[in-house]
Amino acid sequence: MTSTAEIIELSKKYLLNTYNRLPMAPVKGRGCWLWDAEGKKYLDFFSGIAVCNLGHSDPRVLRAIAVQARKLLHTSNVFYLDHQAELAQWLVEHSFADKVFFCNSGAEANEGAVKLARKYARKILGQDRYEVITMNRSFHGRTLGMISATGQEKVQKGFEPLLPGFRYADFGDLSSLEKILSPQTIAIMVEPVQGEGGVRLPSPDYFKGLRDLCHRHKLLLIYDEVQVGIGRTGKMFAYEHSGIAPDIMTLAKALGNGLPIGALLARDFVASAFLPGDHASTFGGNPFVTAVALEVVKAVSGEALPNVGEISPYLERLLRQLPGDYSIVQEVRGVGLLWGIDLACEARPFVERCLKKGLLINAVGPQTIRMAPSLLIRKKEIDFGIKILKEALNEEGSQKPL
Repeated sequence: MTSTAEIIELSKKYLLNTYNRLPMAPVKGRGCWLWDAEGKKYLDFFSGIAVCNLGHSDPRVLRAIAVQARKLLHTSNVFYLDHQAELAQWLVEHSFADKVFFCNSGAEANEGAVKLARKYARKILGQDRYEVITMNRSFHGRTLGMISATGQEKVQKGFEPLLPGFRYADFGDLSSLEKILSPQTIAIMVEPVQGEGGVRLPSPDYFKGLRDLCHRHKLLLIYDEVQVGIGRTGKMFAYEHSGIAPDIMTLAKALGNGLPIGALLARDFVASAFLPGDHASTFGGNPFVTAVALEVVKAVSGEALPNVGEISPYLERLLRQLPGDYSIVQEVRGVGLLWGIDLACEARPFVERCLKKGLLINAVGPQTIRMAPSLLIRKKEIDFGIKILKEALNEEGSQKPL
């Protein structure tokens, strides 16, 4: 295949129609940049949905891939695996957790978290408690279990009946949560920042309130850090901003910088509920992906996090100026290098306008766009991206008089 048109035609002919794809076919990437089949260059402010935190073709990632590919790709979790153990050690030593389970995706990690919570209730507490409270506008994955957990009707429609055992509270509202507690409730699952829900952050005291509520009612606190973990917010894990650690945490996306890996982290008192045979994953944590992920977390903590600390205030300042200059920009929200912008127009056409100009962003709602560039992005690349963003805003003819 030599052209974008050919790639699009073949995709439409042979792939299930499950994605509302943008008309672009990337074939090469380096750093914060992607090239399509015709050689056009794009600034990637999207990072594969906050996956490529180290950018594309990072030399450390490529080196780890090459070295491990020559040694061993896969055996089985029937055996003890060196890099799996080393990656688990790294995650435990850099987080609240005591134990780790590896899988292949965020949805799988979240499924594991719900299973662990239910097993904990029955085995450790000896109680018939199975219900998990999640949040409206949340997103926890596309499996049948996780669309049931997700507080968005649009991802559930057509797949009814949903699995029982989930209730939804308003994000950031403790009183909303307390009202729906029941004798069957065992856990509260929440994203520290709602990514797919529009990049929404709660008040600073929300997580302390969650922890206190869980303590009073003997509930587990689960953080879904699939999108915001591994440096995206400026901390290795987003819970570090509040200082309130969970009992269970899920990771995926950026953990492999493009290779499929998910992780379930837990404190000992709840992790002990799982015994051999209770949970498993054929490919989860195989030698190849864990060898690469180990290099990813080392690179994020060693180089990327300091860069986020230095560059994110600059990006924030530029973005927060937009509502004052453009009437079409209604609100800007974000933290670190994860930002959402509410527009007074449809988001999808705006995203396509930016695409034509060479900037990749995406829509996370009818009128909300999201930006999640590489954690290694530089000031000149941010300037270029903001320039294109402003050009697209100007084309709406909505710039306020200055």
